[in-house]
Amino acid sequence: MSQRKFHLLFTVIVAALILATTSAIAQDTQPSKVDLYGGYVWADTGSHGAAGGLKNMPGGFNAAGTWWANRYFGGTADSQFSFGDNSMRLATLQAGPAVRFPGEHATVFGQALFGLYDLRTPLGSNPNLGITAGGGLDLHLLPRVDLRVIQADMQWGRFHAQGARTEFLGGRIGGGLVFKFGTIGPVLIPAATCSAQPTEVFEGEPVTATANATNFNPKRTLTYNWSANGAKVSGTGSTGNVDTKGLQPGSYTVKADISDGHKGTASCTASFTVKQPRPPQISCSANPSTVQPNGTATITSNGSSPDGRNLTYSYTASAGNISGSGSSATLNTSGAQPGPINVGCTVTDDRNLSASSSTMVTVEAPPPAPAPPPAPEASKLNDITFKKNSPRVDNAAKAILDEVALRLQRDADSKAVIVGQADAKEKGGKKLAAQRAVNAKEYLVKEKGIDASRIEARTGSTAGTTAEIWLVPAGATFSGDGTEVVSAKVKPQATGRTHRAAKKASTKK
Repeated sequence: MSQRKFHLLFTVIVAALILATTSAIAQDTQPSKVDLYGGYVWADTGSHGAAGGLKNMPGGFNAAGTWWANRYFGGTADSQFSFGDNSMRLATLQAGPAVRFPGEHATVFGQALFGLYDLRTPLGSNPNLGITAGGGLDLHLLPRVDLRVIQADMQWGRFHAQGARTEFLGGRIGGGLVFKFGTIGPVLIPAATCSAQPTEVFEGEPVTATANATNFNPKRTLTYNWSANGAKVSGTGSTGNVDTKGLQPGSYTVKADISDGHKGTASCTASFTVKQPRPPQISCSANPSTVQPNGTATITSNGSSPDGRNLTYSYTASAGNISGSGSSATLNTSGAQPGPINVGCTVTDDRNLSASSSTMVTVEAPPPAPAPPPAPEASKLNDITFKKNSPRVDNAAKAILDEVALRLQRDADSKAVIVGQADAKEKGGKKLAAQRAVNAKEYLVKEKGIDASRIEARTGSTAGTTAEIWLVPAGATFSGDGTEVVSAKVKPQATGRTHRAAKKASTKK
C-alpha cells in the first residue's frame, strides 16, 4: 500500500472513530431543516492504469446542500472541483442519502453519494459514474452557523480516455462552514413555573415552593437555586421551604433559578402573603351576678380567634378568690366585703396576642339585726273627776278605778301612777291634790287587792279637780315632769266619808 493510500485510510478510520464516539452526544436541540456547506477539499485519486501514478490534488473546493426529512435522515446534493499538477482535474456532481446525529455542541454526519465524475488528465477526459461515501463532524459556532472541522470520504470511479482504461480508488478530506436554515419541529426552550402553598400564612407558618421545569435535556441533572426577598429559603431540589419567622405582614416573592450545567437555564417566581394577625375576642358573664356573703358565682368566658388559633384563659378578681383556667371559673366571695367585685377575663392565643373583658358580681349586705322592741312607755289610762273641795272617791271614780284594777291584774308586771290635781280656787290646794291621789290608791289596794308597791301617788302642777291615772309597763319609767311624790304622812281617808266629816275628825284629833 502506498503512503498516500495509508494516509487516506488513516483519515477514514479517524473519521469513523469520531462518528462512533460523538454519535452518543446528548441530543437536546432542534436540528436544522436545510444545510448549505462550502469549504476546502484535498483529494487523492489513487489512480492506476493509463493515469496511474498521478499525484494528489491539494487544491479544490467542495459545496453541498442537504435537505433533512427528520432529525436523523435526509438527502444531499454535492459538487467538487479539485486540481493538481500535470494538468489533473477532478469534477463531481453527485447526490444520495445522508444521516446525522445532532447534539448540543456538535453534529456527526454520514453520506453515500452517486453521480457523475469527470477526471481530466493529460490523456484527455471522459465523464463517467462514480461513488463517494463518508462523513464528518460539525461544531456549533453560532445558532445558524457550524464549523465543519473535518469531512472524510472514500471515492471510486472508472474512466476510458483515448482507449486507455483509468480507474481510481481514493478519497477526499476537507472542512468549511455550514449554514443552517429552518428547524425540525418546534424549538424547545427550557422553561419553568413556580407555585407556593399556601399562598397566605401568618408569620412563623411555613410556605412550600415548588418549581416545575420543562424542555430540559432529560439526561442531565438539574440544579435549583432558591431565593426570596426578605425570607430564608432552604432546599436544593425542585422544592424550597420558606421560613417566614420574623416577617412583617405583606407580599413576598420566592424565586427558583434552574440550570442543567450547560446552556439550559430557566427561572420562575411565586408569591405568598404574610397576613396581619388578628387578636382574639372575648366576653364574659357571671351567674348569679348577685350572691349572699361567702357565696360563689360561676364566671363563663366566650372566647374566639378570627385566625383559628389555640386559646388559653386567665382570670382576676378585685376581692374574694377566683379559680379556673379554662372557659369557666369559680369566684368564691368568702371574706369579701359587701358590694361589687370586678372580675377580669383574659384570652391569649399561641402568638401571645390577647383580649380582655370584665363582669361584675355583687355581694349583698347581710340582713340587718332585728330592731329591739320599743322601750315601754308610761301611758295615761284615765282621769277621775272629783267634786270641788272634795277628795272623796265616789261611785263614778270607783268605776274608773275598777277598770284600772283589771288592767293591773292583767299586766302583772306593770305599775300605776296616780297624779292628784287641785284647782287654785279650792281649799287645801296641794294637800287636797295629794289626798285625792292617796284615796284613789287606797281604793285600789283595799277594795281591789292591788299590791300597794305597784301604785305610786303624786301631785301635779296642773290646775283641776281631777286625778290622772298612768299605766307604767315593766321596764318603763314615769318621767313625772312637774309632779311630786306624795309624802307618806298623807293618810288615806275612808271612802264613805265626806270631806267635811274627814275634816272634823282631823280637828278632833
